[in-house]
Amino acid sequence: MILASKENLQKNVRLLIKSGALTLFCGLILYLCLGTSMAADLDMTAFTVRTNPDGTQDYSLSLQVVILMTLLTFLPSIVIMMTSFTRIVIVLAILRQAMGLQTSPSNQILIGLALFLTLFIMTPVFDDIYTQAIEPYLNDQIQAREALVIGQRPLHHFMLEQTRLSDLNAFVQYAGIEVDSPENVPMRVLIPAFMVSELKTAFQIGFMLFLPFLIIDLVVASILMAMGMMMLSPMIVSLPFKLMLFVLVDGWTLIMGTLISSYGIGVPT
Repeated sequence: MILASKENLQKNVRLLIKSGALTLFCGLILYLCLGTSMAADLDMTAFTVRTNPDGTQDYSLSLQVVILMTLLTFLPSIVIMMTSFTRIVIVLAILRQAMGLQTSPSNQILIGLALFLTLFIMTPVFDDIYTQAIEPYLNDQIQAREALVIGQRPLHHFMLEQTRLSDLNAFVQYAGIEVDSPENVPMRVLIPAFMVSELKTAFQIGFMLFLPFLIIDLVVASILMAMGMMMLSPMIVSLPFKLMLFVLVDGWTLIMGTLISSYGIGVPT
């Protein structure tokens, strides 16, 4: 019985292999017979570069959609590194560390606060990009390439205003290029210079925020040492005083105002 079942199993396997091979062979023949006609019927012009009536060339709509969907994958990096998000989130993280709070406010709250404050600061830039590039492109007044070039200008101007000249000169030298003025610096050089400058500014603001809380920690530690209470952690005693000081001086409003004014918003010119 066992031998008979093995033989039946082997026969079934052979039949499956033969039927699969026959199906594959028939499909291959069908593909070879119809491949030429199908390829002729397919319209591949949607994935080519078209020539406009004025002689300029532009990508077709399908390619523009593909490029746009690809660029959306870089959206988190653009938001983090080409806007005010980096400075804000670093300052808020340093503030939480200075107050001695490890998990409050949580990371989700800090990131959400940084995102909405970034939207508040970057709204004029986004409005310029929409009115100068996106809206004319949607109205068929300019082509995709021209819209991309025009759309970079407000963001380029914003980053250039927030970038230190020393950092900009350093990256220009690293790139081995020569520019007549800072306005002519390409984006590939301006972006890393802007990121480094943002990190420097964020740590400078964080240092100024850290000092008052550090003084409170030193005073509390000195008092505890004088009272002989060396086994008691100074952080536990100083935390209520730091929270009370931060609330009394309306710390959150001051921090938000400092971050906003650091970008020249709300400052009289």
